Amino acid sequence: MKKTTLSLILFVLAANAFAQQQTFDLVTFTAPKNWVKEVKAGTFTSFTVNNKQKNVYCRIFILASTSSKGGIKEDFDSEWQNLVSSQYNLTTAAQLSETAPKDGWETKSGLAPFTYSGGQSAVMLYTMSGYNKAASILALTNSGDYNHIIAQFLASVKMKKPATLINKAPAIPVTNNKFTFTSTNFDDGWTATEQADWVEVIKGNSKVLIHYPNKKADAYNSVVMDGLKNAWDILVSPRYSSASNMEFKPITGWQTIEFAEADMLEKITGKSVHVVFFKMNYSNGSGKYLEFITPNKQSFEKEFGPYHPTTSGWEKMENMAFRNKFAVAASDLQGKWSNDFSGAIQYVNAYTGFDAGMDTHASVENFKIVSGNTYTWDISVASGAVGNIKFQSKKSSGGFTMLGNWKINFSDIEGKAAVYDVYFSCIKGLRILWLNNRPFAKAE
Repeated sequence: MKKTTLSLILFVLAANAFAQQQTFDLVTFTAPKNWVKEVKAGTFTSFTVNNKQKNVYCRIFILASTSSKGGIKEDFDSEWQNLVSSQYNLTTAAQLSETAPKDGWETKSGLAPFTYSGGQSAVMLYTMSGYNKAASILALTNSGDYNHIIAQFLASVKMKKPATLINKAPAIPVTNNKFTFTSTNFDDGWTATEQADWVEVIKGNSKVLIHYPNKKADAYNSVVMDGLKNAWDILVSPRYSSASNMEFKPITGWQTIEFAEADMLEKITGKSVHVVFFKMNYSNGSGKYLEFITPNKQSFEKEFGPYHPTTSGWEKMENMAFRNKFAVAASDLQGKWSNDFSGAIQYVNAYTGFDAGMDTHASVENFKIVSGNTYTWDISVASGAVGNIKFQSKKSSGGFTMLGNWKINFSDIEGKAAVYDVYFSCIKGLRILWLNNRPFAKAE
C-alpha cells in the first residue's frame, strides 16, 4: 500500500448522509453493507470483510467508551499506546490528524503501516474525547480498496452525550479516579497504568499485566499444575479466542514457579500474540500473577530470557511485579489510614521437646490526615510472653510536607520529625498506602 493511499483514510471524511444507523455504547454509525458483524457486550462491535480471491481484508472495531484521561491528546496517546503501538509491529511513524471540536467532542486520528502475514497492512485509530469520556474506532486493512468505505463509515459517526449528563444526574465515580496519579514512567522506559483488573506496564511492543488478587485464581491447590491451569482459565483465557503451542511448565522448589505460554489470538483486535503467564510463589505468600504479552516468542525471550527448569534466574520477570507503584499527592491522603499487625512465636525445649511458651506481638498504627496538611498519629502495641503481655501506646500530631511525590515529612513522630518513603499500590477498587515499606489501608 502506498503512503498516498493510506492518507485517504485520515483526510477523506466527507460523505453523503446515510440511513439505518446503529448504535454501540456512545457511538452511532452506519454499518458497511454485507460485512460480518460481531458483538462482544460491553467491549466492542466489529464489522469484517474478506476477499479470498484478492487476498484482501478489512475490519472495523467500535470500542466501548472509557473514562477520559483529561483531554483529546491524553486520550489519543493512551489509546494509541494500548490499541496500536503495543499490538502491532509498526514500520514507520504515524500520520496524525485533528479536527475542530463539534458538539462538545474533539477528535484525533492516527494511521500507520505494519507487517502482517508477510504483507503490508494499515492500522487506523480514530479517538473522540468529551464529557469526561473517550471512545475509539480501530480499522485494519491491507488494501486501499476499502479506504472510501472506512472514510464513509467515519463520516457517519455521531457521538451521544453520556446518559448521566443528559439526565443531569451525578456520575458514579470509579473508586481510584480520585487519586492524582494513575500512571508512572519508570527510568528504564516502562510505563505503568492503573486499570480496572490489573496494572498494565508497557514498553514498545511488550506489555505486562500485573493481575490484582483474585480469590478464585489465587486459591491454594496442593497440585501446582492444577492451580496454574485454574488461574490461566480465570485470568487469561477469557480475553483470547484461540491458542496454539500451549505449554504448562511449573517448577517445584522452595519457592514454586508457575509458568505457562501459548500463541494466542486476541478477541478485541484479532491480532496474534505470544502470552506467558508467570508467578513466583514466595514463602510469605506475596507472589503476583503476571501476564506477558509480546508479538511473538522471540520478542519475549529477547526482553526477559528463555524458559529454564530451575527456580533461580527469574529476576527480570519477577521484578515486573514491583511496577505496581504510583506517586502520591497531598490531596490523596485525606482520611484515616491504618496498619494492623499480629504474630506469634512458639518455643520448644531443645532437650525435652516440650512446650516452652509463646511470645506474641500485635500492633495497630493509624494516621488520620485532615485538610491543611495536618495529621494525628497513634500506635498501640501488645507484646510479650503469653500470661505476661505488656501494653504500650504513643501518639502525636502536627503537619506534613510532601517532598516531591515519593517522600513525605511528618513534623512529629515520637517527638521528632520523620521522613518516609511513600507510594501507592493498587488492588481492585482500592489503593494501599506504603510508608517506609509498611502497608496502610484506608479505614474511613
